[in-house]
Amino acid sequence: MTTKPHFSSIAAHLKEGITSGHFPIGSLLPTELELRDHYQTSRHTVRMALLELQKLGLVSRRKNVGTRVETATPQAGFQQSLASVEDLVQFGESHSRVVREVQQVQAKDALATLLGCADGTRWLRISSLRLENAEGGAPIGWTDVYVDPLYTDLVDLVKESPEVLVSTLIEQHFGRRVAEIVQQVQALEVTAAMAERLQIKPGTAALQIVRRYLDADGEAAEITVTTHPADRFTLSMRLQRANG
Repeated sequence: MTTKPHFSSIAAHLKEGITSGHFPIGSLLPTELELRDHYQTSRHTVRMALLELQKLGLVSRRKNVGTRVETATPQAGFQQSLASVEDLVQFGESHSRVVREVQQVQAKDALATLLGCADGTRWLRISSLRLENAEGGAPIGWTDVYVDPLYTDLVDLVKESPEVLVSTLIEQHFGRRVAEIVQQVQALEVTAAMAERLQIKPGTAALQIVRRYLDADGEAAEITVTTHPADRFTLSMRLQRANG
């Protein structure tokens, strides 16, 4: 019986194709189905291999577009394009979420300012650790999700579906559709508590990303605050000139 290749072997072969110029910068790699058939393996194994290339910054992936070669020079750390809802969905599918804390909180002072809500607003906070991949690995981020306190059933849903975005679960089970996501990024130094969660030294540089998931009325259905260690995460996006 023929042994199916490990995802790392597929990633190494594709990496060689990129660095050698067989797959030029700006070109698209074969589709997941084409790679699955070529390597005679599962689609999951192909996705894991492509994730390895993403970690090196060699490729970017976009739904309905494909896997694009971005550079022939591997980079340290994890690079992820988070410029669309589809990118966030892919991020959720690729990185394991482990719920660590659930708490009812009242946003006051600095927290209210960070969330952009009225002082004294009550939230249900679900705190999770994002790990490097579906099998675990190093922590790449800590996320505090703030939702309506009435969504108590959401906690079990989040635990049962670690690969699904919380906003998607809200849409599916509570009928509240997200129309827009507003994202804000800032640099900071992590506190001792956050450093312990992310397994890094206190004072280490990090990226904090605040996302406000707004419904059609402009009200926040969900707000997330995610902290990424600077050496484990790179936020990238592609800007294109508008027509005309």
